[in-house]
Amino acid sequence: MRAGRRTVISAFLLSAVLAVAGCSTTETGNPNAEGEAPADGETRPVAKIVADPAGDAKDVEVVKPIKFSVTDGTLTEATVTNNEGKPVKGEIAPDKLSWTNTEKLGYGKTYTYTAKAKGTDNKDVELKGSFTTMTPAKQIRATLNPVDNATVGVGMPISVKFETAPKDKAAAEKALKVETSPSKVEGSWAWLSATQVDWRPKEYWPANTEVKVSANLYGVNYGNGHGRADVTSKFKIGRNQVLKVNTPDHNLKVYRDGNLTATYPASNGKDADPNLNTPNGTVIVMAKEEVGDFSNPRYGYTNVKKKWAVRISNHGEFIHENEENRANIGKNNTSHGCVNLFEADAKAVFDAVLIGDPVEVTGSKATFPTTSDVNDWLFSWDKWKSMSAIK
Repeated sequence: MRAGRRTVISAFLLSAVLAVAGCSTTETGNPNAEGEAPADGETRPVAKIVADPAGDAKDVEVVKPIKFSVTDGTLTEATVTNNEGKPVKGEIAPDKLSWTNTEKLGYGKTYTYTAKAKGTDNKDVELKGSFTTMTPAKQIRATLNPVDNATVGVGMPISVKFETAPKDKAAAEKALKVETSPSKVEGSWAWLSATQVDWRPKEYWPANTEVKVSANLYGVNYGNGHGRADVTSKFKIGRNQVLKVNTPDHNLKVYRDGNLTATYPASNGKDADPNLNTPNGTVIVMAKEEVGDFSNPRYGYTNVKKKWAVRISNHGEFIHENEENRANIGKNNTSHGCVNLFEADAKAVFDAVLIGDPVEVTGSKATFPTTSDVNDWLFSWDKWKSMSAIK
């Protein structure tokens, strides 16, 4: 913020107004707000109230705490009000030596304050003033996923997306916090693009973990704009379920808590053409559709609808029924990259999966490209950590 003014009122006169760079404060030791000198025979009150930001300060950062402190006395009252006369919430410290706001300030507002204290000499002092907060040239919005109350699979990442790429990614990342219970889960943030930062655990989430995400982005200076609002989410990790496809085996296996619970015959992507493989790598269940549209004019088929479609990438791979390929399911890999199942089996998988369930594919010639929208598990842990903006 701009330099404010520091004013010290002596026993008999006002000192010069000083320009102070960086942190700016105003202090007073007078018995009134007007700064009158004490009458003849009176002594100056010993208590001094210091205000930060200083009176008449401009362009105050909204995330900067307001603070009144007192020396040689105790605070008895402190009020801060906005343009509309609404008070800003705050608390006097237990030792009664300071007051700090507990409510965030608004952009482009003028705040007026009054602070009172009683000195060790039993004399009252009062400080009044006002300051104005900054008005950002640009406010940048962010969104957070998973949303409140969601229950997701053990491979689900946390994703924060910005409508405009923050110039200072480290500042944005430092404002993000992940809390887990009943135990702490090791994880890290990584920037997957200029506008998206994800958090994933080192290993799959422990089942039934409660997760709280706080993106305290309001007021954060990104270097090309400021955070528009805070966003938060509380969600839960469900049971531990992992789907595994080893393409030469022609089946899909379902594991719960590490134990094999189901095996379904499958036909995967064509082995001979890497462009049509079901690629190697760990992806997650991204979406579910009871009927999916699999038209692809590039390969000469249109108006192709398949039931119980489970999307596992934005590269084009799904798990779905394909009764038209019944002769090859469980025997040959003949699809264009999807995992084809019998209809009843596809329905069983559809009903059993959660968004965020991991799908591990092995045995193919090709590997999932890291250009897919949800590619968090395609990076090694060391590589993932290196993608953080905080070094």
